[in-house]
Amino acid sequence: MRQENKLWIAGSQTPCILQPQMASRHGLITGATGTGKSVTLKVMAESFSDLGVPVFLADIKGDMSGICLTGQDSPKMQERIAKFPISGWQYKPYPTEFYDVFGQKGHPIRVTISEMGPLLMGRMLGLSDVQRAVLSMVFRIADDRKLLLLDMKDLRLMLQYVGDNASEFTLSYGNVSKVTIGAIQRNLALLQDQGADSFFGEPAFSISDWIRTDGTGRGFINVLSATTLFTQPLLYSTFLLWLLSELFETLPEAGDLDNPKMVFFFDEAHLFFNDAPPFLIERVEQVIKLIRSKGVGVYFITQNPADIPEGVLAQLGNRVQHALRAYTPAEQKNIHAAAQAFRVNPAFDTETALTELGVGEALVSFLDEKGVPGIVERAYILPPQSYIGPAGDANIAACVKASALYGKYEQMLDRESAYEMLMKKYGEQQKQEEEAARADAAEMSQTRDTYAGSARPAVKKPAAAPRKRQSTAEKAVSSALNSAGREIGRSLVRGLLGGFLK
Repeated sequence: MRQENKLWIAGSQTPCILQPQMASRHGLITGATGTGKSVTLKVMAESFSDLGVPVFLADIKGDMSGICLTGQDSPKMQERIAKFPISGWQYKPYPTEFYDVFGQKGHPIRVTISEMGPLLMGRMLGLSDVQRAVLSMVFRIADDRKLLLLDMKDLRLMLQYVGDNASEFTLSYGNVSKVTIGAIQRNLALLQDQGADSFFGEPAFSISDWIRTDGTGRGFINVLSATTLFTQPLLYSTFLLWLLSELFETLPEAGDLDNPKMVFFFDEAHLFFNDAPPFLIERVEQVIKLIRSKGVGVYFITQNPADIPEGVLAQLGNRVQHALRAYTPAEQKNIHAAAQAFRVNPAFDTETALTELGVGEALVSFLDEKGVPGIVERAYILPPQSYIGPAGDANIAACVKASALYGKYEQMLDRESAYEMLMKKYGEQQKQEEEAARADAAEMSQTRDTYAGSARPAVKKPAAAPRKRQSTAEKAVSSALNSAGREIGRSLVRGLLGGFLK
């Protein structure tokens, strides 16, 4: 809730205030299932919107979509409101844009294969270290030759081409085996079975469409429908990491701002780091450290702080900790570690309080105006002003059709890219081979006719060694691509997570 250009998130006797200038120092919302994390997320999203700050969040359970509707009064809401000294309480809807990578419950969000980059693509495919190295080589070859990898068919044919011509790339790029190419192709097929064809392609999503306000100056709350996407954890986590990297690579340096440019909420954050290779975790940590200077605040939502790597956890200054459960020795250890992360409040024992918190109650510590962590407070989270629960398909569809973005992303495009360019060259080479074969056959036929009409006995000449030709268009395509590579050079540069630096 906005109060005098500050964000009142929790607390009755001692208000817990989130300072806007410290919002880009990132944050953490944690707690066991059913303790109130979703309501906390909604209250924070509403508060940032009231401040004029756009928000992105993923709707995993489908209940965040109600933020586009006016809240409804009830005895439970009145009970919660009564805990706070609020005057002029008002239920209201918030400006909302809905997105869905499958295009079912929002504007489609698409990304091209080239923009995703080899690091995140390798993560999405669950590749081994060797397979990731080969995939990176394939991307580099495509980049050097300006072969756009827009969709899945582009990448599949590019992999096939590199495998067929592996010996020609060895000196310039390194060794590659057909076995490795085949393994990557199998993983691509599995990814396609999960519906990846619908979100790899064009028109590619523009990050600037998130950073908007409505006519009253409130920031848009951009909701990604993730109920289907979440059933594929690698797709979900990698796609959101790409969105974060797009923000980092696209936005200019901003320094310390009075208000953040945007706030990004990562729900089920443990999925981003489960089984992630160390180099990827290191690069995510770098992005989290550096993106603050772009004016972006990143907030992770998960069940336990231990789900977040220590290097990332150290960057999260604003914290809301809901109740944790301690049924096993490992869980008791986690509670002790979570309590140690807060600045001590002499009024209560933090570790004991973590197991006693009720639904909607939390331990809260925000950074003050100087960036110093505040003393932990045991407080109730304010109630949301929008509707608690799903908005329903009809209301979501109405929001999508009424949006200024409607029609921009709905129709998928398929322009000339790597697939078309390679197929054209393959077709030209095949035509040349067929013409050469016909010429050879005609020459042999003429020779036979000459010998047949001669008075002298025919002398059988030894057959000439056949000219060595590649059975497919590898040589022609390689020549054309190598020529393009010499002209273009290494003009494409990629960022920390492998995305294009635009």
